[in-house]
Formats: sequence, C-alpha cells, structure tokens
Amino acid sequence: MTSTHENDPTTTGAPSIDREERSARIAVIAFPLFILIGAAIAFFNPEPFKPLSEHITVMIAIIMLCMGLTLTLPDFTLVIRRPLPIIVGVIAQFVIMPLGAVAVAKLLGLNPMLAIGLLMLGSVPGGTTSNVVAYLSRGDVALSVTMTSVSTVFSPIVTPIIMLLLAGEETPVDGKSMAWSLVQTVLLPVVGGLIIRVIFDRFVTLLLPVLPWLSVVAIGGVVFPAVANSSESLKQVGLLVIAAVILHNLIGYVLGYIAAKVFKFSIPVARTTSIEVATQSAGLASGMSSKLWSPEAAIPGAVAAVWHNISGALFAFLMRRIDANKGIEEKAPNHDEVPVAS
Repeated sequence: MTSTHENDPTTTGAPSIDREERSARIAVIAFPLFILIGAAIAFFNPEPFKPLSEHITVMIAIIMLCMGLTLTLPDFTLVIRRPLPIIVGVIAQFVIMPLGAVAVAKLLGLNPMLAIGLLMLGSVPGGTTSNVVAYLSRGDVALSVTMTSVSTVFSPIVTPIIMLLLAGEETPVDGKSMAWSLVQTVLLPVVGGLIIRVIFDRFVTLLLPVLPWLSVVAIGGVVFPAVANSSESLKQVGLLVIAAVILHNLIGYVLGYIAAKVFKFSIPVARTTSIEVATQSAGLASGMSSKLWSPEAAIPGAVAAVWHNISGALFAFLMRRIDANKGIEEKAPNHDEVPVAS
C-alpha cells in the first residue's frame, strides 16, 4: 500500500516518485480490468469458479494480511498528532455510507438480499485502493492510510452494530457471529501483518511491490465465485445493482467532501476524506455477504470491486484537471507517504 520516503521532487528521490506514481496508475487501471474480465468469464462460464466459494474466508484473510504488512507504527501516530480529521473521516464513513445504502436500496426498490449486500458494502471499513486514489488526487496520503487503518481496526465492533441497527426485520443478522468472523478475517490478519512488518521490516520491504498484486488476486478469489454463484440473478438485476453501487459511491464522495469542508479542512484533507468515505473494502463486503447470507447478497460488493477503482480514477483525473485550471504545477504531493500500488 505505501512506502515511506521524502516527497520533494527537487531531490534525488524524484525519479523514484515518478516510478511509484506510474506503478500506482497501472494498479488503478489493471485492477478493475482484471476484476471486470474475470467477472465476465465467471458470469458466462460459472462452473469452474464455484468451488472457490469454499476458500472465501482464506482469501479475505490474505487481503487483510497484505494490508497489515504494508502498515508501519508511524501510520498510527497520526491519530495523536492530527486526531480531528481522522475522527471526522471515520465517523463520516460509518454514518454516511450505511445510511446512504439504506436510502439507495429504498429508492431503487432492491430486494432484501441485494439491500443487505449494499448495506454490508456501506458498513465495512475503507478499502486500500483509497490510498492510491488519494495520492493521484493530490490528497493527504498519510491521512488516507491512517483513516483506512483506524476504520479497519474498529470494524469488528462497528460493522455488526450498524448491521443490527439498519438491516431491518426481514433480514436476520447474527451480530456475534459477524463480529467474530471480522476478528478472524480482518483484525487478526491486519495486526499480525503489522507485527511481522515491525519484526522483519527489511524483508517485508522487499516484498512491498508484490503485495498489492497478491491482494488483487485474492480479491478476484472473492469476487469471481460470487459472480459465478449469482450469475442467474445477475441477468435479472445486473443493471439495477450497477446503478445502486454508482449512486451509493457518489453519495460518499459528495457528502464526504461536504463533511470535511464543514470543519474547514484544507483541500487535500477534504479530498482525502471524500475518497475515504466513498471507497469501501468491496472484496470484504462481497465475501462477508456471501458467507453470512447468500451469493446474491454478494453482488453489490462484487460490482463495487470494479466500480470503486473506476470512480477513483475518474476522481483523480477530475482533481488534477481542477488543479491544472488553477495553475497548480504538476509535482509530487508533499506528504509523508507515497503508495507503491494498491
């Protein structure tokens, strides 16, 4: 997800920054293409992908372990140094996106399984894709990394509570089972990865360029069987789910930015908050929905795994165009963290 170094383009580190930005751009393009192509194959030829359903929990744990391995202890010290933007961003994410999911589900008349899948998408922590999008959008990347980390750590407590409060009577939610599942597949791998990073930092640093691509493959291992197992349902509701995910994501971008500006945060911080609120851990949402409810409930997360990367690339392009129109020079953003790829 990230590598730490100086971001002054006037130093000898500038070529490294250029390489990392190219790597980040490639990841933003390659990830949705890989997921989109794989999902299309799983849709038209589902049988080979259905057995992968048995390994969804392992795939989620791999995704979270990769995230943990990219973290360092300084990522969490920002909570002490700059608590307000993090508090606002995390609370906004866990309020705006679940309520937005409920509103979109009612507006579009989604059936209970699709509605619970969209709510799960809105209730999971932020996705690591947000860190790359924040970098490409000239946001505050260090803040993005910390927001993602904090929301992930709190998710085993917050996500079940949100689901219990908002799921509705027609869809049963086992809060204890969900919390334990999130501890096993999210919290323990992330904390374990962080501990490994602290102990074996030099070795893990060598692996950093590989980790994002391993995460991509693992996300494919979650999304593809979800598509395969719900291919018949997708034929009926595919366009409706795509519309729901796009609208839900747009709500996150707009209200996330507004929440930051209410507190008069700087433009980079406002952009970062907008991205963090809108970009969920879609692979986790799809996997958890499939595990706890049904393949149909996993569809919103599977669609979001593609769309969140596309919308992130569009957001980054829009922000750069705005900067160009204002005469802001093309240069690497002046933050503590620059993502390699994610």
